[in-house]
Amino acid sequence: MRKITAIIALAAISFINIGCDRFLDIQPEGKVIPTTVEDYRKVLTSAYSKYPVHKSLVALRTDEVNIDDNSTDFISYREIAMWKDANNDQASTEFPWVSFYSVNFYLNQIINEGSKTMQDSPEKNQILAEAYALRAYLYFDMVNLYGKPYNSATASNDRGVPISLEIDLEQVLKPSSVQEVYNQVHADLKKAEDLMVEQKQATGLNYRFSKVALLAFEARAALYERDWNKALNYADQVLAVKGDLSNLNTVNTPPNHYASPESIMALDNTWDNSIKNLSFASPELISSYNTTADKRFGMYFEKNGSKYKVTKGGSLEFKVSFRTAEQYFIKSEALLKLNKLAEAKETLLKVMKNRYTPDGYNSVQNAVNSMDSTAFMNFILDERFREFALEGQRWFDLRRANQKKISHTISGNEYILQQNDPRYTIEYPMSAKKNNPNL
Repeated sequence: MRKITAIIALAAISFINIGCDRFLDIQPEGKVIPTTVEDYRKVLTSAYSKYPVHKSLVALRTDEVNIDDNSTDFISYREIAMWKDANNDQASTEFPWVSFYSVNFYLNQIINEGSKTMQDSPEKNQILAEAYALRAYLYFDMVNLYGKPYNSATASNDRGVPISLEIDLEQVLKPSSVQEVYNQVHADLKKAEDLMVEQKQATGLNYRFSKVALLAFEARAALYERDWNKALNYADQVLAVKGDLSNLNTVNTPPNHYASPESIMALDNTWDNSIKNLSFASPELISSYNTTADKRFGMYFEKNGSKYKVTKGGSLEFKVSFRTAEQYFIKSEALLKLNKLAEAKETLLKVMKNRYTPDGYNSVQNAVNSMDSTAFMNFILDERFREFALEGQRWFDLRRANQKKISHTISGNEYILQQNDPRYTIEYPMSAKKNNPNL
């Protein structure tokens, strides 16, 4: 029986970047096992640098973009936009699997071996903390790609993804439940909290985890788990340390820039150039903006004939994983769910004041003030659609909120994702199932 761990190992051995190709889990001839904090920092940097670029792929499944049938890479991505996860054309791009476990392989090495070989120091604690945090983030991403949305009533029975915490190449991996994966995420986060040294990371190093990034991550996880008290608590902790917002009336840089005052962690390349080049903003996304009053519109999009191209990302300077605006949104939603409507409105309006022109903000404020709880919840989701466009959040918002019906027209044919469609959970990639019959 072919084991997924063998595939992971082969992928890991091909891990070459930033001078880390000499560090393997087993010491072959001519190679060196890492032992020092300097060695393990290089291994961890490589793990960060190889973190899968998958959120652009997820965008193709949403109502954010339409793809260009005439683009060079059309054949590689069309089936993702068709929500066709089974019996794919060989030319179709798959969602990442081995690349996740390749990163996981290195994180396990740092955690299991580095904890023994590195000399005790704050640097050692920081490296281990980041490794635990990145492993938690990896499994959180995977379970939200390949597992059903978190539901406390069914999570213990819903299929999640395999959990691998060892470097044992003989282990046979089987899927864990969604609940088990979330339990592992929280266990790793707790270890990361206990070890983390850095409160914030300096600009340019903010692809790394820090104390404030951990809190931002925990706020998002609590939001997905519908644990409103924890979501509020974590978001408040983040905002007490880093509550800055970019005022788009006075700055010309999108708030998802890695050097933005909003940036908490900038690891994910959420809008890959290959997908940027073959897609246009959907009419639904464009029509959701007040094109004269909403300052985001001109920063995010550019007219191209009768359509709009997305200009918001597509380069490494727009990497984004967590930023402060999201924490305001999480806090507002949590307050609303805790029946604190007035506070929820006040919280979200702080963001809106920095996104709309003064006249536009007055109109938004008046509209918000008249909303009941149901209307304001819809407003939160609509503003998330606008605020986090092409940052990799839309698919997960759709999954946890209403799983709406979406229609895509591709090569003249209409493809439909029905409301509550099972395809809101992505199937394991065909190559993964082929290499591991346990999946």
